[in-house]
Amino acid sequence: MHYLGEIISLTVAVFWTGAALASEMVSKRWGVFVSNVWRMLIATSFIAVFCWLTLGQPYPVYAGGKAWFWLALSGVVGYAMGDYCLFKSYILIGSLYGQLFMTLAPAAAAFSAWVMLGQQLSLQNLLAMAITMTGIALSILGRSEGHKLTLRLPWKGVLMAVGAGVGQGVGLVLSKIGLDHYTQDVPADILPQVVNVLPFSANMIRCIAGFFCFLLIMWIHQGFDDFKRSKTDGRGFFYVILAVICGPFVGVGLSLMAVQFTAAGIASTLMALTPIIIIWPSHWLFKTPITLKGIVGAIISCIGVSLFFL
Repeated sequence: MHYLGEIISLTVAVFWTGAALASEMVSKRWGVFVSNVWRMLIATSFIAVFCWLTLGQPYPVYAGGKAWFWLALSGVVGYAMGDYCLFKSYILIGSLYGQLFMTLAPAAAAFSAWVMLGQQLSLQNLLAMAITMTGIALSILGRSEGHKLTLRLPWKGVLMAVGAGVGQGVGLVLSKIGLDHYTQDVPADILPQVVNVLPFSANMIRCIAGFFCFLLIMWIHQGFDDFKRSKTDGRGFFYVILAVICGPFVGVGLSLMAVQFTAAGIASTLMALTPIIIIWPSHWLFKTPITLKGIVGAIISCIGVSLFFL
């Protein structure tokens, strides 16, 4: 089928839009800690069933100690830290702006890869970073009565959103290191049969680490009463299951499938369109104002992201 990879990539962007909107709903309903404890638990359960069906065991059967260490560290940085900041930003500034700041993730990943893996930072990478940050600045800055530049959003929400983008980018590099170790742990005669499944089982390790981190933080904040009350909230469960299906489960699976049918650069660029796709649904669901500056800023940010991959 012509353009199958491109169609799948756009579908991923739509799924990730759904995940962002559902996550905003459940985080405002349950709070950050309860939402993420359930999200990590449900995601781990879904992936365990998937691994059982594809690998014959409901856990990452071939992963060694180094793979567990790096993937768990990726879960702490990407899920526990990054998603805490992301869900908090959803509460403070909404999923529209939260997703806009997620365009910082490729820049954070490129910088982290330069530091940890010795990968080159090209002029194109630096230009992409500059364009991405220009688009974000255009969306969130305005002029006061004295014609001075001022922040149109709560500063705490902006800091949380920046932390989310950086957490995802750094977590991605850590997960790459872990996945490389995981791939080396698989016996050579078995690897061709399971190579496409390894990212899913690797993500299970990340989800487990994220689950225990959020559980510990919830315990410290004495949030178990809120957790108990959430068990009877059917609508909240609908939102969190929708967020898991659209995000860590189906969304990730389709993103892996997309690069099998089209170039990785094209797939990554199309999947990065979430900040544009989310504009109208966010306005419809949460009455988030739509402005020309916001639309142009989101487009510029997505152009910046595309430069990392093209």
